[in-house]
Amino acid sequence: MKRQHFHTRQTTFRQLETFLLVAERLSVTEAARVLHLAQPSVSTQIAKLEQSLGLKLFEQIGKRLHLTDAGKEVQAGARQIFAALDHLDMRLAHLNGLTAGQLRLGAVTTAKYLVPRLLGPFCRQYPQVEVELNIANRSEVIRRLERNLDDLYVFSQPPRHLDLDVVPLADNPLVVIAPAGHRFAGKRLRWEQLVDEPFLSREPGSGTRLAIEEHFARFGWTVRPQMTIESNEAIKESVAAGLGIAILSRHTLIHTAPGNLVELDVEGFPIPNRWYLVRWRTKNPSPAAQAFSRFAEIPSDTPVLPQ
Repeated sequence: MKRQHFHTRQTTFRQLETFLLVAERLSVTEAARVLHLAQPSVSTQIAKLEQSLGLKLFEQIGKRLHLTDAGKEVQAGARQIFAALDHLDMRLAHLNGLTAGQLRLGAVTTAKYLVPRLLGPFCRQYPQVEVELNIANRSEVIRRLERNLDDLYVFSQPPRHLDLDVVPLADNPLVVIAPAGHRFAGKRLRWEQLVDEPFLSREPGSGTRLAIEEHFARFGWTVRPQMTIESNEAIKESVAAGLGIAILSRHTLIHTAPGNLVELDVEGFPIPNRWYLVRWRTKNPSPAAQAFSRFAEIPSDTPVLPQ
């Protein structure tokens, strides 16, 4: 019996789009909400796709939906199909003298101060490019990178275990901050003078925390946070409220109400740090990703953020 190839089966792009959303959310209900469809309509699309392929793509274990091995293969293949179609759309748009299509960016939370300033001139020059910006903590952005969900990513500490192209974007120095009126404000200090101060820190695994740990290791210091908080904004509010000191990007102070926080003058600070533009080394970048990369290659003497 002649084997039926995938492209000869009665499979539609709509079925694949629906499948990808269910696979991403692992919820028919969530997928139906995003697609503005009734839940039975989504279930029917999945059932037709499974019937066409002759394989189960999902299995229900308890109350949770899981991808089968076949489902994982179809998910990977469908992503490649739609990536190729996006690439074709942009190639054809180029032939018409346009730069259209879609640009997907994943960025760590600290880069929310940087990425909009890069996107502004890019979107003005390429108004027909649809931009999707996903901002999350470092572990979630790494998960998106490993699943190849975006074209480009912005990290302050790119993962070292993956085969990536990494391009420096801008300096992101880390400084010691304290509430306004702190007794050490305006004085030249050593870190040892601050060891008795309550120290607030980002969670283990965050880019800021990794930079701090590497810097402290070079000086033989120990990171002993009294409180870990998964948000720079929450850390700033906590410091301003007098709960302790913290080490954050100097750029976060730009977006703080004047008079709430001060930068302490501490020997060994600021901690040198940068933001980086990252993509898979083996990935063929789309025209939109190439155009944004050109915008992001900022000369070293050009400030990206106000100093």
